[in-house]
Amino acid sequence: MAQRKSLAILALILFLGGTAGLFVFSSEANKGIGAFNERRPGILPALPLLPEKEFSLGLDLQGGLHLVYEADLSQINPLEYNSAMEGLRDVIERRVNLFGVSEPVVQTEGTGDRRRLIVELAGIESTAQAVQMIGQTPYLEFREPKPEYQEIVERNLRIFEGREEGEIEDPFVPTQLSGRYLQKTTLEFGQIASEPIIQLEFNQEGAQLFGEITSRTIGLPLAIFLDGQLLSAPTVQQQISGGSAQITGSFTREEARQIVRDLNAGSLPVPITILSEEHVGATLGNVSFEKSLKAGLGGLVLVGLFMLFFYKLPGLIASLSLLFYLFVVLAIVKFLGLTLTLAGIAGLVLSIGMAVDANILIFSRLREEVRQNNGLPRALEDAFHRAWPSIRDGNVTTLLVAAVLFWIGSSFVQGFALMLSLGIVLSMFSALFVTRAFLGVFERGKLSSL
Repeated sequence: MAQRKSLAILALILFLGGTAGLFVFSSEANKGIGAFNERRPGILPALPLLPEKEFSLGLDLQGGLHLVYEADLSQINPLEYNSAMEGLRDVIERRVNLFGVSEPVVQTEGTGDRRRLIVELAGIESTAQAVQMIGQTPYLEFREPKPEYQEIVERNLRIFEGREEGEIEDPFVPTQLSGRYLQKTTLEFGQIASEPIIQLEFNQEGAQLFGEITSRTIGLPLAIFLDGQLLSAPTVQQQISGGSAQITGSFTREEARQIVRDLNAGSLPVPITILSEEHVGATLGNVSFEKSLKAGLGGLVLVGLFMLFFYKLPGLIASLSLLFYLFVVLAIVKFLGLTLTLAGIAGLVLSIGMAVDANILIFSRLREEVRQNNGLPRALEDAFHRAWPSIRDGNVTTLLVAAVLFWIGSSFVQGFALMLSLGIVLSMFSALFVTRAFLGVFERGKLSSL
């Protein structure tokens, strides 16, 4: 009965491992399926193709651009450091999205007045243009409606609905009022409905310009643009000559907070100075990827040979469990779209060593139990029970180190820590469940060589 249960568990593990392997190598499998469908006899139905999904590769594997900027916060109130950096990050994210790069990385790091901005653009070709655009100062501007504003809006609506041919026209025209006249932007809430209200405060020159603009746009929208993108277009109710204004609208509190950050980023730009600029060519990225795969496969083969030489049949079982581990972890990385980098591959290779370490502890304990003439079920139970504390302590301490690396490290270090953590969790599952399921289907006599 116990062996029948072990066989059922083993069949489930083989099914999961085979499914994961087909998903990882779906493009190669589809080539074989296509060749079979072309040569199959007419009486056999065609096999369906497997769904394909490419690995998401980092810039060190497919080429790209890695930039590190230092932010100058000398003119910013220390209480507004975090807000200024968040606004800067939002502006830079909008800019890099214009390049159409898949999964760009824009993040900030550092504490106090020592802050850095890290930008990673994988697969980008126009690196010079990217550096120039990213380094520009955020530009905030106010635009007033054109004299024929209503006609333009109605014509744009007809074009949008397909009732008229033509091109969409911008109904606004730039004014002299820009972010350099804006002193501060704050977020307030209404007393009755607690709706978010964005409060603008201009300097003396900006207040004069704002008063002139609002005097001729009463009843019309006044558009606020940041980096050429529309943030808000509130309707002017009356001339505003006091140098302050309010923006209200149908946005949530989080959207209002983001608008405040963006407006402050445009009115109080944080100068950034480039510290490092790293270009990785596509050819170099492909070479690195191929070398990484060869190193990983070579390490896996050497580990398998080591286990076979010292542990014979259990070594073969450990090698099979490692294959299951490799297929599953790669399938998870591919399915979730996790970005795979050289550092991440290093983390996966290191986790293979952790998985082998767990198997060695289990087999050493199992060898002792078998030599004491215990029955195989009892020997397996005692071996796994006694090896578990050492496996647990070693892997948990490594997970804690990986968590620290992920918390304080840069993007490359975070990739290493993430893949190492994922690999360790799956390696423990592989050692404690997959290896155990394989061992459970063998009779004691086949393990006597231990």
